Amino acid sequence: MTDGTLEIERPADLLAGHPATAYLWGHVAGSGEVTADGLEVVANDEPSAEVLAAIAGGAAADPERETTTREYAHDTSITRTDEEYTVAIDGSELYGQSGPLGLPVDGRGNYRFSAFSAHKRELLRGLLEGCGTVCFKSSSGTVGISFVADDRELLEAIDDLLASCPVEAPTGEISETSSGGYWFGLADDAAPAFGEWCYETCEETGLYAPSRKRKLERSLEQAENV
Repeated sequence: MTDGTLEIERPADLLAGHPATAYLWGHVAGSGEVTADGLEVVANDEPSAEVLAAIAGGAAADPERETTTREYAHDTSITRTDEEYTVAIDGSELYGQSGPLGLPVDGRGNYRFSAFSAHKRELLRGLLEGCGTVCFKSSSGTVGISFVADDRELLEAIDDLLASCPVEAPTGEISETSSGGYWFGLADDAAPAFGEWCYETCEETGLYAPSRKRKLERSLEQAENV
């Protein structure tokens, strides 16, 4: 996506309301770590890592690739191995005049998403790719979309965003996972419409992880064929 086929549009101020910044900070909240020196954010695949680096501009280092093995939140006896890409962003360029306290995410439970209220699709897409899961549920023949995080207040903020998005996205209660975090899921019958809405304009802007989009499309196809 940063190979010249699609130029990522970004504002000069990374704290301003904009589709690109909404996508970036959704990722940061879902899979990032903020410090006084900058931040690191984990992407699902190399193209999305390159997009996040492009949004940050000169403040971002080249994505670092690594293979990780994690336990499933709902069943710690099962593990999965994924390729992940970490983008490190230098705070000296990122923070600018606003300072660390101006960040939309500056610590556990402190999420300032109001600046992105006009760009909920991109914000929720970043959050879904940062701390969400998409799967085909063979037991029911439906698509499952859920959000998992160690921070309950983040999930409460995501739940509020889902309640105000243009498509119906009813959710279940926030519950504890077997690994010690928290999670909640969308209602199965609402997952397809939400997933399609969430990725509807992504190819026009380049603000998405291709691997996550493919997984959603495969899950929708499997559900349709049941």
